[in-house]
Amino acid sequence: MIWNTMMGTSILSIPWGIKQAGFTTGMCVIMLMGILTLYCCYRVVKSRAMISSVDTTTWEYPDVCRYYFGSFGQWSSLLFSLVSLIGAMIVYWVLMSNFLFNTGRFIFNFIHHINDTDAVLSTNDSNPVICPSAGSGGSPENGSMIFYANDTELQQFEKWWNKSKTVPFYLIGLLLPLLNFKSPSFFSKFNILGTVSVLYLIFLVTYKAIHLGFHLEFHWFMQTEYFVPEIRFHFPQLTGVLTLAFFIHNCIITLLKNNKNQENNVRDLSIAYMLVTLTYLYIGVLVFASFPSPPLTKDCIEQNFLDNFPSSDILSFIARIFLLFQMMTVYPLLGYLARVQLLGHVFGDIYPSIFHVLILNLIIVGAGVIMACFYPNIGGIIRYSGAACGLAFVFIYPSLIYIISLHQEDRLTWPKLIFHIFIIILGLANLIVQFFM
Repeated sequence: MIWNTMMGTSILSIPWGIKQAGFTTGMCVIMLMGILTLYCCYRVVKSRAMISSVDTTTWEYPDVCRYYFGSFGQWSSLLFSLVSLIGAMIVYWVLMSNFLFNTGRFIFNFIHHINDTDAVLSTNDSNPVICPSAGSGGSPENGSMIFYANDTELQQFEKWWNKSKTVPFYLIGLLLPLLNFKSPSFFSKFNILGTVSVLYLIFLVTYKAIHLGFHLEFHWFMQTEYFVPEIRFHFPQLTGVLTLAFFIHNCIITLLKNNKNQENNVRDLSIAYMLVTLTYLYIGVLVFASFPSPPLTKDCIEQNFLDNFPSSDILSFIARIFLLFQMMTVYPLLGYLARVQLLGHVFGDIYPSIFHVLILNLIIVGAGVIMACFYPNIGGIIRYSGAACGLAFVFIYPSLIYIISLHQEDRLTWPKLIFHIFIIILGLANLIVQFFM
């Protein structure tokens, strides 16, 4: 259950993160971030047991923060929790726009017998891989493809079916009504789709790697066009992505309450983090290593690695359909959680009126549409929101609460103090450095 909950949209950006960090550095960063976030999550799980004067069996983590930091802890934990939720919803909107656009383009191209690999830099084989950002300064293409300048039907399709100008608005009519449901119980029945989607992605990556083979060209003392760097100074971009990829700290206490054998919580948490780390390594390393370089360069790896497969690719089309349907069922659940946390704290009622709920949902949907139109870079959105919410829930709160509880019991030692202050400094550095990359 922890593995299924933690595996989210970040998995699509792991290969891009490895590219930004360098091959060996990327693998090391994934393992180190997995260990660090696991320790901080362990501290969250143990935080209630550190309070002996009050019965904490029904407490959630915001209650622990309120105990130690008063109303500031309660409201700040609410703020950062909303950052993670709304950040995830924005990423979902960008990805749903992407998947819906590519699905429509696949159908159009199939009907009209159009080969979309002719419009972009790509490999010429039975398993084509494309480089959408080639010649555009590294930014994702906007979805327009001109095959025949005088083809009126194609021009009309491109006018009304554009990734950044029209498709994000089409989703409003579909998803805004779903956000206004009072109960999310219907959508929670589709949680199994998350597991199916991840398993299918693993199959897709394995299949592509077998057919593409490995393309790794190492040069220790000279730089060539297709060499694979071991370390790049953009590696903090990967740490920002991984902070959200390993983020489950705000709901881990709730999840572990369902464990029949509570004495196994730490063991099960460790196993879950190990599985997540191995999944990220498997997807990231296979996509990066099998990316055909030459003829393309590794810099062509997109922030969503599915964008490196043409819309005409059948297996990628199935993956996009899976993910689109899964995200359309998870998106209302995230909206419900945001509504519970914000309206529940402010008004004391999670559904004060349809007007309140509609205003909140319009703000959330509007943020998603704006980002999908003007900044459809999921890697950037993930690392910024991950570093921001991780600053509080992953790095600061667990360490500070542990320091305070040890101090109250006169068990605080200098090594423990220095180690946990170092974790806090890492969190601050992780957030600050994102704005300079």
